[in-house]
This record gives sequence, structure tokens and C-alpha cells, in this order.
Amino acid sequence: MKLKWLILVLFLTSCAQNSGIIPMGGDTYMVSRQAATGFSGMGTLKAEAMKEAYAQCRKSNKIVQVIETIDAKPPYIFGNFPKTEIRFKCVAEQ
Repeated sequence: MKLKWLILVLFLTSCAQNSGIIPMGGDTYMVSRQAATGFSGMGTLKAEAMKEAYAQCRKSNKIVQVIETIDAKPPYIFGNFPKTEIRFKCVAEQ
């Protein structure tokens, strides 16, 4: 019985997808996060993606300017798990 739970946990954790920072040109980037199940909250995904965006812009001593966010809409079933995509620019702080 424990083996079945272990396999299920490994399967569910392996399905989460994180794009990392994707350059789109001109100091513009995209980052996305997707949960492994429908039971994860959107807030955590968005916070993790924003942390990654801020870390990217800090490398060049700039700040994040969000261009667009795209979030998956409920219900979170049949592979439509919570997902957020953030497109942003790194701009000089004024």
C-alpha cells in the first residue's frame, strides 16, 4: 500500500512545469509556472514566478515592469491545472 502512495506522489510531483526565464528580446522576458494538480493555489504559483522575474531584473540593476499576466481559469480538472504566465520587462528604476 505504501508503494502505491509513493508512486502516486512521484507521478504528481513530476508533472509540475516551470519554464524558467525565457528571453523575448529587448529586455522583455516570460516566465510560467504550472501546478502538478488542481489542488494548488494560484497565489503561490504567481508569487514564485514574480520572485524569478525580480531575480532576473536584479542581475542588471533594473526593476520589473509587468506587461501581461495570463492565468488558467477554473475548473482545475482534466489537465487544466493552475498555471500562470507573466510577461515582463526589466526597466531602469526612476
